[in-house]
Amino acid sequence: MPDPHRTYEIRCPVHGFIRLNDWEKEIVSQPAFQRLRRVRQLAWTDYVYPGAMHTRFEHSLGVMHTATLLYDAIVRRSMPVLTSELAYNDEGLKRHRQLVRLAALLHDVGHGPFSHAAEELMPLKEDNTPYRHEHYSAALVRTHLRDVIENHALNANYDFKADDVAAILEGSSSARQALFWRELIDSQLDADRMDYLLRDSLHAGVQYGRFDLDRLIGTIVAIPGADGKGPRLGISEGGWHAAEALVLARYFMFTQVYFHKTRVAFDLHLQGALGNLLPNGRFPKPTANELADYVTWEDWKVLGLLSDGKGGDDGQRLSSRNHYREIFHTPESPNADDLDQLESVRSALGNLLVRDAEAEKSWYKTGKTDIPVISETRTKSVEPLSKFSSVVGNMKPIRQHLLYVRPEDCDAARTIRDNALGGASNG
Repeated sequence: MPDPHRTYEIRCPVHGFIRLNDWEKEIVSQPAFQRLRRVRQLAWTDYVYPGAMHTRFEHSLGVMHTATLLYDAIVRRSMPVLTSELAYNDEGLKRHRQLVRLAALLHDVGHGPFSHAAEELMPLKEDNTPYRHEHYSAALVRTHLRDVIENHALNANYDFKADDVAAILEGSSSARQALFWRELIDSQLDADRMDYLLRDSLHAGVQYGRFDLDRLIGTIVAIPGADGKGPRLGISEGGWHAAEALVLARYFMFTQVYFHKTRVAFDLHLQGALGNLLPNGRFPKPTANELADYVTWEDWKVLGLLSDGKGGDDGQRLSSRNHYREIFHTPESPNADDLDQLESVRSALGNLLVRDAEAEKSWYKTGKTDIPVISETRTKSVEPLSKFSSVVGNMKPIRQHLLYVRPEDCDAARTIRDNALGGASNG
């Protein structure tokens, strides 16, 4: 019988020691979770930032740890809201703390090889929209991980079903009271981005992704609901600068690391190679008869196939590091003149142009998803973060275009580009 009081420690370069109970340890030991050791967090980013070799395995542990810190802080600071609006008692909060830990631990278990870079190869659903890794995570929870979730001895204290964990991952109304905590896993104030920004920054050897996690934990609260809606996660007024820093850290990491021109090139090659390697150019679906095949696709398998000379021209370029070179890029938020220049260069390059990539991202969404900030005055008014922060309120989404040519065509392409731009250089 497992000891309900025993904990296990895993040393983490970001958070120090991360503690697990026997139930969580058994989940981590499952093949479906151990597979994450063979799924890199940042695909081929190590070809630009050599230290970025970390995996979804350590990130998943970090998200569980961070979500727990946030959960405990909210309970300490917002018990009246949790009691009055969600009818929580001490037992309910203790029970859902464990549920949040399980959901946070398993939120990324469905990632494909090389993480987000592979998501372009996900199959289509019946409504013609693509599956995402979250669909695979929920499917694996309901199948490969069902037994360890439902039949571990410690579950006698909670009586969780695999569907309870999957419902939080999916944001399903069947999560009922626990749906409130989904914002700890998927929102503009979630533990997922808090961990990956710090972790990716550390491993890449950059400072762009750093922010004050302790201050966020110390100021996160449950904001009372309005207009008949339930409560939301928010920040007390004293922490809005820390929330602002979180948004800015994400912006800097995307522009300086995730959208680095060479990293984008390797993502393009990986997608091309996977399209060549996968049957019908798509991953298996997250269905009962295809899921077992899907989980065989991880980094080691892809690297082995590339080592065997497979993957077409893109596979060869990955293996030899003979990647495409960026020949032109627009500003992050191009205006009409910038787009005219883009079209001129694109047209002039003709057959020399091999890839036309678009780095598109919205850094912060206002409206209903805007992080609410509650004042610390007697009025206790609630205003969106975008009203407190002029920086956040005025952030424009990135819609940068990048044009690529073969390395052997670079000299000719530069001449053509410069002529198209009237002698001005761009890259």
